[in-house]
Amino acid sequence: MKIIKTTTLFVCIAMLTMGRGFSQEKEVKKLSDDERMEWWRDAKFGMFIHWGAYSIIGGERGTKIAGGGAEWAMDKLDYTVEDYEKFPQMFNPVMFDADAWVKMAKDAGMKYIVITSKHHEGFSLWDSKVSDYDVMDTSPFKRDVIKELAEACKKQDIKFCVYYSIVDWHHPQAQGNLYPNYNIAQHDDPSVVNPKFPKYFKNYMKPQVKELLTNYGDIGVVWFDGDWISDYTTEMGKELYSFIRDIQPNTIVNNRVDKGRNGMEGMDMEGNFAGDFGTPEQEIPDTGIDSAWEACMTMNGSWGYKPSDNNWKSSEDLIQKLVDIVSKGGNFLLNIGPDGFGRFPSESIRRLNAMGEWTKKNGEAVYGASASPYEKPKWGRYTKKGNVIYAHVFDWPESGLLKLNKDIKVKKATLLTAPDSELQATATSRELLLEVPILAPDATVSVVKLEL
Repeated sequence: MKIIKTTTLFVCIAMLTMGRGFSQEKEVKKLSDDERMEWWRDAKFGMFIHWGAYSIIGGERGTKIAGGGAEWAMDKLDYTVEDYEKFPQMFNPVMFDADAWVKMAKDAGMKYIVITSKHHEGFSLWDSKVSDYDVMDTSPFKRDVIKELAEACKKQDIKFCVYYSIVDWHHPQAQGNLYPNYNIAQHDDPSVVNPKFPKYFKNYMKPQVKELLTNYGDIGVVWFDGDWISDYTTEMGKELYSFIRDIQPNTIVNNRVDKGRNGMEGMDMEGNFAGDFGTPEQEIPDTGIDSAWEACMTMNGSWGYKPSDNNWKSSEDLIQKLVDIVSKGGNFLLNIGPDGFGRFPSESIRRLNAMGEWTKKNGEAVYGASASPYEKPKWGRYTKKGNVIYAHVFDWPESGLLKLNKDIKVKKATLLTAPDSELQATATSRELLLEVPILAPDATVSVVKLEL
């Protein structure tokens, strides 16, 4: 009788599992590279979030202020591993609200979010079973940040992506055994190595990456950093890329998974390197690039929260940078550095709001657009989508005549924000002259839609 009951129970469980109430591994359709990259190419605009225990420090130690990014506080402010461990133990961002963060990104016109799941400091923002140096085991916060953000992104239809640092200043098999004698000047020194790093790569790094790819749903992009260290090899990079694609075949991986990046320029040197897109940092290429690329950039001078850094880019500058990048075929990953309480700086919020106001009106000329087929005009930039050219005018002509490329054959020209007001065009041997209103429709960037 016992056997019959047990068998019946197994059958019931199996039926429930096949129906509803239990998650089953689903077979994922493997997309072609072009299909896999399509959403990312169309998205154009994403939010980078640098957040960790360094957000408590704010780039300051006594009277000393860290030069550059505050996320490097452990290195630049000469903390030992033991000294620095007190900050993860203090990490308690009681004002963190994943839904509010994602809403701010969405309202700004951003289509994806990349969060630093683990930065160089080695402290992880998810419930890792590989290590207890994480937000659940070490900090008083006891909330899985990655889980909450992944769920918020899914609810609001934003692609969720994770950053993971190859560098780890805390782990003894990585750079952790070199502190406090390891410093920024040694990053490119081939003599500074940890012979145990291959064990760290195999037994710590890969298992942590696997956790991120198996416990938090679909990951849009895995964004690596720290590829410059001597311990890390191109063989490791290729192995890691294949490892990721085996777990989530349709995820996208940046080129810092390998060793081929040409410095801050971000694009690969000649050779066969793993990764799906280049990563120019704090700069925009002068001309378009044939391969996929994404410019990552800060709003001020620091990636992590740094209240002493008031060198903020203007909203106008950031909007024009977005247009410039899209006109060259790239994506714009714009950074936010929340503070230790989980708040976005007010300066960042104001800029996000301004960008949201602009993208709400002019997003048609950005999302899904491709690089300009024409040379860069003096007054702004062009983008293209199908049979339409968009003229993004930074400097509105006081004369009321906008000079366009002579090769543009216009069927109909309108202001993007006033589609019923057709503009008159006159072709000359040197240019196409378009009659526009004397006053610019938008004080930042005005867009003219040219149907060919």
